[in-house]
Amino acid sequence: MDLYFSPLACSMATRIALYEAGQTASFIEVDPRTKKVLKDNSDFYAINALGLVPTVRTDDGVILTENAAILQHVAERLPNSGIGAREGMERSKLQQWLCFIGTELHKGLFTPLLGKNVPAEVKSYVLEKYLSRLDHLDRHLAGREFVLDHFTVADAYLTTVLNWSIATPMIDFSKYPAVKDYLERMKKRPAVAKALAEEFELYKAEMARHKEAA
Repeated sequence: MDLYFSPLACSMATRIALYEAGQTASFIEVDPRTKKVLKDNSDFYAINALGLVPTVRTDDGVILTENAAILQHVAERLPNSGIGAREGMERSKLQQWLCFIGTELHKGLFTPLLGKNVPAEVKSYVLEKYLSRLDHLDRHLAGREFVLDHFTVADAYLTTVLNWSIATPMIDFSKYPAVKDYLERMKKRPAVAKALAEEFELYKAEMARHKEAA
């Protein structure tokens, strides 16, 4: 399986899920600014017309996009890893939380706040409208170790998104103690720590590359 990724982007969730399952993939880095595949300078748009990571090429050559779909695909192809969910309500709950993380947190809250060209008034609106999602998450995580009753791909995705809080100082995580504790706890998991360390080094190289090209 080929995983097209950019350092510290939402694609890191798939790396975490694979490491948690004791698996790996062919990790292919994409520059988020130029949309070039670093290993051969090819056009990433030729693989994903939207230019978005993560994108997966399966062993059968199928191109799969969208984070929630890719994470569920990884969980399904590794059924003995425990990173997925059982059929029935547990699987529905997993899908529920993947949708919540993707729409309410990833795109709803963090993407506008991280945008360099997003007007201040828009960011203020986002904070007013979407911080309630962190209240909801904080209530859910109170007394829980994981999103469900064991580590799943939802935890890989949630950890990845919450980690972006290092670049959003306007969110005071002290107001969400269960969320704050959850993130600190997840960062200590070996799979998460490994993924973070690897991608942080790649991110620093990306920033240096962009600075040199400016």
